[in-house]
Amino acid sequence: MRVSLVLVVVAGLAATAAGKLKEKECEVCIKVLEKVTADIDESKPKKVEKALRAYCKETKIDKEGRFCYYIGASETSATGMIKSVTDPLKRHLPIEKACESLKKMDSQICGLQYDVPIDLKTINWKKTRVKTLKKILNDQFNDPCKGCIEKDDYIKRIRSLSKEEL
Repeated sequence: MRVSLVLVVVAGLAATAAGKLKEKECEVCIKVLEKVTADIDESKPKKVEKALRAYCKETKIDKEGRFCYYIGASETSATGMIKSVTDPLKRHLPIEKACESLKKMDSQICGLQYDVPIDLKTINWKKTRVKTLKKILNDQFNDPCKGCIEKDDYIKRIRSLSKEEL
């Protein structure tokens, strides 16, 4: 009797621990859905879907674009899981729970995490590759730097944008 009671308690604890999200799990999903649903009524799935498609069309961040591709909100998506996103929101479930239900359908969705921003104060500008400088401009400042040709152009642009933020 005691053994079966202990097994039931342990099984219950394991089930609740497995169902909850870890610290950075589903980070991209949660952030994107928070941005999309900030201005609209979540109980209207068509509005959420329209806002999600518009957001996915405009996003320049690689991880968010990949999230949009996975759920079918991007134009090039092969799947269509948007209904799986809008239905939990329609029932007023928290965004974390909506992402948790998406994780059960496709684990890649919650595998996406934002890249850690590069610290601009400690970076060695002369040793940094142009590819990294482009990534800094795109990810941290959302600036494609049209007209930048040489490495010094990218460095000047990053420095000018970082001064504007301070």
